[in-house]
Amino acid sequence: MSSSKGEVGGAKDYGKTSDKLLRRSLNKWELLFLSVGGVIGSGWLFGALYTAAYAGGAGILSWIIAGILVMFVGLAYGELGAAIPKSGGIVRYPHYTHGGVAGYIITWAYFLSAASVPAIEATATITYLSALVPGLIYPNGVLTPLGILSAYIILILFFLLQYAGVGILGKVTHGVGWWKVIVPALTVIFLIAFYFHPANFTMGGGFFPSAPMNASGFSGFAPVLYAIPTTGVIFSYLGFRQAVEYGGEGKNPQKDIPFAVIGALVIGLILYTLLQVAFTGAIDWSSVTVQVGNATEPVTPGNWTALAHSNLVSGPYYTIMTTAKVFGPIASLFAIWSYILLIDAVLSPSGTGWIYLGTSGRTVYGFATNGYLPGLFLKIGRTKVPVIALITATIIAAIFMLPFPSWESLVGFISSATVFTYIMGGIGLETLRKTAPDLKRNFKLPAAKVIAPIATLASGLIVYWSGFSTLFYVVTAIFLGFPIFFGYYAVRLGVPKKIAYPLGVVDLVVILLTAYDFYTATSGLSAGNTTALILYTIIMVGVSLANIAVLWSFSNEDVKEEIKASYWIFAFIFAIFLLSYFGALGLNPIIPFPTDVIIAAIVVLIFHYIAVKSGFRTDAIEEIIEETREP
Repeated sequence: MSSSKGEVGGAKDYGKTSDKLLRRSLNKWELLFLSVGGVIGSGWLFGALYTAAYAGGAGILSWIIAGILVMFVGLAYGELGAAIPKSGGIVRYPHYTHGGVAGYIITWAYFLSAASVPAIEATATITYLSALVPGLIYPNGVLTPLGILSAYIILILFFLLQYAGVGILGKVTHGVGWWKVIVPALTVIFLIAFYFHPANFTMGGGFFPSAPMNASGFSGFAPVLYAIPTTGVIFSYLGFRQAVEYGGEGKNPQKDIPFAVIGALVIGLILYTLLQVAFTGAIDWSSVTVQVGNATEPVTPGNWTALAHSNLVSGPYYTIMTTAKVFGPIASLFAIWSYILLIDAVLSPSGTGWIYLGTSGRTVYGFATNGYLPGLFLKIGRTKVPVIALITATIIAAIFMLPFPSWESLVGFISSATVFTYIMGGIGLETLRKTAPDLKRNFKLPAAKVIAPIATLASGLIVYWSGFSTLFYVVTAIFLGFPIFFGYYAVRLGVPKKIAYPLGVVDLVVILLTAYDFYTATSGLSAGNTTALILYTIIMVGVSLANIAVLWSFSNEDVKEEIKASYWIFAFIFAIFLLSYFGALGLNPIIPFPTDVIIAAIVVLIFHYIAVKSGFRTDAIEEIIEETREP
């Protein structure tokens, strides 16, 4: 595809100048520990608790399966990150393969997730510290006003470290990274060696606990799969992306990014599986209580569901260490280690929080390099970081603290929104193999035609397993990106302001009212209402078609090619949304498990190949290839 430089349209990379101003100082170990730091955060403090509540003793399988699935996604991004090492890379690759429209949708969805993770990590820190200062959270785990204020202070500290520059950030993260690996590893050793109850793994009806003894409401193997996106499992693994996001600031990213991505996932898979084993085996049911009014009541052994509302919520490992029935030197060891855990409760989530704040800032930066936001967000500060983007990310993280002030309430939404964007890993890998065979690849993934669809399948299934209630929020949030699209980017593509601005306002009002009506008609997403589903779908499809029609009518041939390359993503969103409604975790579950999973897998694979076929050689990827040819 060709287009002149003065012509409107054509997916270009608007960050070429600012990219060169970024400081390239991160070595392979610092990139590794950025990814390790993203993987090992609040997930290790809370993930095992909520996974046990959902899947009982079988929760260890959730971590193993999720780790293997994400490994395929990581392999795909390993090649992409090495071939195109750009800061904010994950939101830039869809722009390079499918143009601005599909790229915008993926970028917006990814931004929603990346922007809120610092809020999750700050919330996790305050939640764990509530074991010492009870006034920081309410009994249901939600932050009090004092807790929210304390979390805001932590967010400001995250920003200051990011603003100091990647040189300082890399060294601090590398040092803290070792702590973040050693403390969980020793916790595993202490609990398995000195406080382990093997009978726990078959409590509640066996290794696969029967309903309603687990929070999923299902029996058998299903809870293992459904726990993956909802209990912090997939949320924890998603940190592997940090090396990709900071790739434009690495010394030798072509070689170091694959090492960092795969290394972090291997470390995470081993450590998290062992942590689930240690936590499950360390539960002393006689010490687990729940608050009922002003009184506390003991939990029935094997009632895994109750764990999510028990005295373990404020600090799972800390509570186990302080209530363990051990004596002599072991008691002293546990007492000392409980204080180490409180220190780690600050360092581990904080380390992940400041890394993700940088990721969020680089996502905003990537937004601007794609042309979706004004050039103001490309501004590089005196410390060689995208300063305006970082400030924006900090403000947005603070806003996310308000509607979702508890760790568990944020995790399901964020995991689904993030993994939704990860479908572009496998799609992007295979698309660039087709459209840009001359792209220089220092790391070329073997068997890419096999690994790429598996990577897409892994991401698609994890999204499906999120359940309809979570997907409703994710899909609605994705469509709420239309007002921003027409407020800036559509104008850049040729839509007159007098049409783009009113259309953006209409989009906002219609989408919010439609979502509210559906939420009300389904009693807060708790009761099926197929009529409401049909109405919601018709309106959302109508909004999508109307927006595409307006954009098409004012577009040149380059932009029309980008529009055609985006049709599949709209179809995929509606297909997975409707299937989720009628699947085992839907409001009208007429397709039982595992038939629903098989159908979802087929749908995802079909869209993988449609998406690859839709990709084309964009101006942006052409410019990148030309850069690599420069002497």
